[in-house]
Amino acid sequence: MSGSSTYVPKSAVGRWFESRLPIMGLVHSSFIVYPVPRNLNYMWTFGAILSFMLVAQIVTGVVLAMHYTPESTLAFSSVEHIMRDVNYGWLFRYLHSNGASMFFVAVYMHIFRGLYYGSYKAPREVLWILGVIIYLLMIATAFMGYVLPWGQMSFWGATVITNLFSAIPLVGKSVSIWLWGGYAIDNATLNRFFSLHYLLPFMIAGVVGLHVWALHVVGQNNPDGVEVKNVERDTVIFTPYATLKDAFGLAVFLIVYAWFVFYIPNYLGDADNYNNANPLVTPAHIVPEWYLLPFYAILRAIPNKLMGVICLFGAIALLAFLPWLDTSPVKSAKYRPVFRVFFWVFVAVCLGLGWLGSQEVSDSTTLAARLLAFCYFAFFLIVLPLLGLFEKTKPLPASIADAVLAKGAPAAQPAE
Repeated sequence: MSGSSTYVPKSAVGRWFESRLPIMGLVHSSFIVYPVPRNLNYMWTFGAILSFMLVAQIVTGVVLAMHYTPESTLAFSSVEHIMRDVNYGWLFRYLHSNGASMFFVAVYMHIFRGLYYGSYKAPREVLWILGVIIYLLMIATAFMGYVLPWGQMSFWGATVITNLFSAIPLVGKSVSIWLWGGYAIDNATLNRFFSLHYLLPFMIAGVVGLHVWALHVVGQNNPDGVEVKNVERDTVIFTPYATLKDAFGLAVFLIVYAWFVFYIPNYLGDADNYNNANPLVTPAHIVPEWYLLPFYAILRAIPNKLMGVICLFGAIALLAFLPWLDTSPVKSAKYRPVFRVFFWVFVAVCLGLGWLGSQEVSDSTTLAARLLAFCYFAFFLIVLPLLGLFEKTKPLPASIADAVLAKGAPAAQPAE
């Protein structure tokens, strides 16, 4: 699907370099003349937003690492030093901490868009699986980053999560000790988490490269879920049509991001994390960051520790099997009226689990979490396989161009 490059450098030096390392030709074919479906909406801008946020997190993280001290007796103080003494340290800290939340907002929008429009179906299975791997790496990176300030919630959050591995039969205790670097959460744990937190974003960038490569091989999905049949009629060139839309979407997203950074920078944090870690004082209510709360609710809903861990990781792993769990040949929810209802119920279930994960444990919240956890797994294991067999879908348009022109959209420049 990648557009063939017609790029020819104007200078002799440029032509010499391009004949030996055609970087500009690659950029031209991938981001200038690359053909994209002409019916893409603003939900497709989150890919560009995520790319921007990844770069922003790496840049701010590198700057913070220059001043951070990964030592258990100094880590908390070094964060305060960054906030108070380093020039614009407060800005980099708030950009990074709130950037993690904005990163997950964008990735959840990206995932739910993929679910709604069936972007995981053939021929995009590998593209989707690479996206799930990126999501798993993001979770690991965010969790380790949450530990680094070495506040109360950082310390006890690390204690709770790393203890989950001890539930694994036979090797669980050894795995926990390896993660800790000893027999408890201490300085060795902090050093390991800092090293991995610094390394994983670059691994994410590598997988993102594969993700974009896979995207350019199979082409983008679109709101109608119809494959490109005629490049000239069904597609437009990436620049300026997609780039302008991405730029506008990114600008709106950055306004929201800036509002959090400059007006409510601590809104998404936990007050307990502004106290130095104390292994002798357990917080009354231990919770992870908001973007992990749905999975935390599933974990707490299961009375057996091992089954809770299995369900926790299974809730994420199920995403990788979506291309085979959904048996319907129709991609887009626009033409699947029953699936559309179940999709919005699923969104409500995820939001409900997130809220329950933030609440203190009680009989009523545990019962509700168990009910919603069942609904979560039922969506993947019962609803999607059966809908493909019994759902009556609406007729699909013959092509992307027919779907667009039926709405009276003006013609756009075709992809070359």
